[in-house]
Amino acid sequence: MSRLRSAAEAALDRRSFLAATGAVGISAGVGLALRPDHAAHGARAAAPPAPAGLAAPGASPSAAKAPVRIAPWAATTLRTVATPRGSLSGYRRLGTGPGWKRVVRTQLAAARSGRVERRTALASFVQLTDMHLTDVQHPVRTEYLRAQAVGAWRPQEALTVHGAISLVERVNALRAGPVTGADLGFVMTTGDNTDNNCKAELDWFLRTMSGGRITPNTGDPARYEGVQDSGLPLYWHPDGALRDADKKRGYPRLEGYLAAARRPVTSPGLNLPWYSTVGNHDDLPSGCFANGNASGFLADFAVGGRKLLSLPASEASALEAVLKKGNDPRGTYFTDLLRRETRRMRPVTPDPSRAPFTPREYVEAHLDPAYAGAGPAGHGYTRENADTGNLYYSFRVSDGVLGISLDTTDRGGHFAGSIGKAQLDWLTRTLLAHRDDHVIVFSHHNSWTFDDGGGDKLVALLKRNRNVIAWINGHSHRNEILAHGTFWEISTASHVEFPQLARIIELTDNHDGTLSLFTTLIESAAPHSTDYTDLSQTGLAALYRELALNTPGARQTLAGPADARNTELLVKKR
Repeated sequence: MSRLRSAAEAALDRRSFLAATGAVGISAGVGLALRPDHAAHGARAAAPPAPAGLAAPGASPSAAKAPVRIAPWAATTLRTVATPRGSLSGYRRLGTGPGWKRVVRTQLAAARSGRVERRTALASFVQLTDMHLTDVQHPVRTEYLRAQAVGAWRPQEALTVHGAISLVERVNALRAGPVTGADLGFVMTTGDNTDNNCKAELDWFLRTMSGGRITPNTGDPARYEGVQDSGLPLYWHPDGALRDADKKRGYPRLEGYLAAARRPVTSPGLNLPWYSTVGNHDDLPSGCFANGNASGFLADFAVGGRKLLSLPASEASALEAVLKKGNDPRGTYFTDLLRRETRRMRPVTPDPSRAPFTPREYVEAHLDPAYAGAGPAGHGYTRENADTGNLYYSFRVSDGVLGISLDTTDRGGHFAGSIGKAQLDWLTRTLLAHRDDHVIVFSHHNSWTFDDGGGDKLVALLKRNRNVIAWINGHSHRNEILAHGTFWEISTASHVEFPQLARIIELTDNHDGTLSLFTTLIESAAPHSTDYTDLSQTGLAALYRELALNTPGARQTLAGPADARNTELLVKKR
């Protein structure tokens, strides 16, 4: 028997649950098994009261009480989902819509009757991915590519910290799996935690996860110095009267927005242990240039006093083509362009906190006791990882379940994934050493976004090791779940683009020769609807989601198909 409680042992029917808790929360240690007619299987019930402990609009989160547990199905996309209002054209507002039903997938094993009563919870955790905490004033950013591709710049990026903190608040309020009711054991981030490989962004990420005060601003502490007050109609100017391209699409004028977005905010930090997996935007400047630039021209440019705000369409087109092909791994074309475009640059306040960080510095920051939060020390990384530069490791998920975190970034410089022989050999040894465990693999890149055949090699290796039941990743910013014969590949949408999701994953033993992986998507704790007069931390987190919905050129398929959202994935037990 797992150390996690059996769902059958802890079962409560919903009426008894509400009566016992007074609709306030689940007391510590109580599990909840949901029957097929309950919310985990698609039914919806009356809305519960707002989660206790979450700050009301306009209130400081630091003044909020510690969140108590709420019904584990109530705050997931099984219940409700932020849904666009109005026509498909023009700027759209958001409201609360019906949730997404759970889909049972049986490509790898049959779904046998009676498993609901038999199943035992083995693990329950949360995946966050692609938060892209962004210094929007960073000199190395390439917002001007919007002249060539309108989707190359996201108007909502000044609010990435606010959105990520709201996601932490949601996880803290939930605390249990919606199917098993088992306590959530940990949170795993699967990369692109930062956007520009920037030390300030790394600090914001670690404080968001572990708790603390964050000032999402670099450069001049009293003045914004990015593209959104440049006077260039290419960008949304929220504070000004300029009739820019985005206001013509319906974006609002919000006086005080840029000052509000740069004000200090507070993260409560996760109440759960959390682990970290590295992504290409964490490891590489601009997510695609070799990390050797950490001591070269781009490093100097990042901390310096100039920022390029615009390019002629032809120049933007040429640069976009180079970056898309990934054939400028050392950034030679890019740095040459910056050198010759000095006259177009805006003076900005130099700031050493914008410096890029090396893989060693990334690990050392995780090891810093100031960012310990709920632990574990290093959040998966050890001093050996810092010394060797190998950013992969294994960890114990629960009794009989092992987690493996991979580093799939291409250190040579590319946004696509890569996995070398040394890491594959280590993975082979680790899988063999834990052949009696169920294994869950985490990485940033997914099987179809490798540039060297590494995705196929990795799939083949995982299929040969029947103890592997799941490979969980991000990078594509889209929900997708693939059956690979013996294991499931679970890719989750980002938290920077609409619909801004994260995923709860629960593993159960069905005691009939099969296991089930339950995947349940969650949103941040921010309200679905927005109030343009509310520029509080909570109000901005809600606005973040609405702006993301309306981003020009944004892909409209990132929620993925129904069978990649809330699911039960059957797999044969080895």
